[in-house]
Amino acid sequence: MKVVNSLRSLKTRHRDCQIVRRKGRVYVINKTQKRYKARQG
Repeated sequence: MKVVNSLRSLKTRHRDCQIVRRKGRVYVINKTQKRYKARQG
């Protein structure tokens, strides 16, 4: 999982990427390609 300041560029890496808020943190998850994961901050 990557930890980055801005998730806007990581959201466009794959068409199935979605932005999710969990426990006050913002994540990019992808159900089909598990390697596209990221967390903000």
